[in-house]
Amino acid sequence: MPGKHNAISIFQTAIAAVHPSNLVSKYIQLADAVVTIGQQSLPLSTDQKIFVIGAGKATAAMALETERILGDHIYKGCITTKYQHAIVLEKVACWEAAHPVPDQNSFLAVKNTIQLLQEATANDIIICLLSGGASSLWADVPEEISQSDMQIVFDRLLKCGATIHETNTVRKHLSKIKGGQLLRYAPNSKWFTLILSDVPDNDLSVIASGPTVADNSTYEDALGVLKKYQLEEVIPTRVWEYLQRGAKGLFTETVKYNDPLLNIVTNIMIGANDIAIKAASEKAQTMGYQVHRLDPLHGDTIITAQAIIEFCKSFTGSLPACIVTGGETTLQVTGTGIGGRNQHMALTALIEMKKRKDNETYSLTFLAAGTDGTDGPTDAAGAIADIESIAISVQKKLDPDTYFTNCDAYSFFKQTGGLLKTGPTQTNVMDLVLVLIE
Repeated sequence: MPGKHNAISIFQTAIAAVHPSNLVSKYIQLADAVVTIGQQSLPLSTDQKIFVIGAGKATAAMALETERILGDHIYKGCITTKYQHAIVLEKVACWEAAHPVPDQNSFLAVKNTIQLLQEATANDIIICLLSGGASSLWADVPEEISQSDMQIVFDRLLKCGATIHETNTVRKHLSKIKGGQLLRYAPNSKWFTLILSDVPDNDLSVIASGPTVADNSTYEDALGVLKKYQLEEVIPTRVWEYLQRGAKGLFTETVKYNDPLLNIVTNIMIGANDIAIKAASEKAQTMGYQVHRLDPLHGDTIITAQAIIEFCKSFTGSLPACIVTGGETTLQVTGTGIGGRNQHMALTALIEMKKRKDNETYSLTFLAAGTDGTDGPTDAAGAIADIESIAISVQKKLDPDTYFTNCDAYSFFKQTGGLLKTGPTQTNVMDLVLVLIE
């Protein structure tokens, strides 16, 4: 259907706008043996080494563009990305690890990165490339806690409905690199961190758990998150006891804003959700849609989807219209099905769209997808709900409410043809929601 085709085209344009190939070169340039990173220009000497490190779903593409710009000026590097997101690089080793729950490779990645950083000296430059997903792809563990303990904590935090700010507060205090602490492993070098934002408000301390950014959260805050979501009894006892000892001052805190260590680093945000939304809006306008932008996505996935559909049903502007928004919602997973927050949002929208009034003459096409190409533990970026998917569900006698209750949106949309599969996009700036009203 035209609506579905147009929605996908708009989404693809938004993704292209935030691909690292269109972003990194704005912040790293090389001319006449002078490298400019952000606003700083640094003459390169023969005894000066450039290291490239990083982690995230977009980091492989970020590293590829960095290699294209700096070439042989890169001494050595290592980055970690999600499985099936790797890119062949010449100067930088590209490793893969698990997301959203870390695996053995995630822990090895941190060890190898620290080992590389220990080669850096006072004359050297470290370029750190970060994007969403790094909190899992770069995982480490205190000596008192096992890797399996950490995996349980990650899994529980993902399913309890905690925000990314809350989740990363806990992660930072179970780590020796997050919350600015990575800087401690090369305290005499000059650091530049290029960051692709995947969090609300573009809070640099939250993206990738802020390994090179000051952190204002505490061990006590981490305990508060676990208490809020009643996780004290479902996480390993060793984790709870470790955080309690940290709250008593027995362990070193994350790097705070007055720490002189921060003087060695320049953190630069190179891309965010707003860029994708702007590109989507411009594309929709060229296709003849009147664009209306909603406030950023936040809060409960279900409530948000219901509110968007209600807005669209009462829309009184010119048609055809494109409603666009972006951000990140939270979903408390209660069923045993397969899906992600975007697929669940689309399924919620479909259920609301079925509740048509007799005087409704328009049609809605609802697309919700992650800009990284992955929604939850699935191979889909998200899903599309429209008249066609509703008709197919009726024809096949699929009850959307049953799939909704079981958090099984993937299985529902697989049967209606509504899954949006892009493969790895090599970028990550949270989620996008597009609704076409025609």
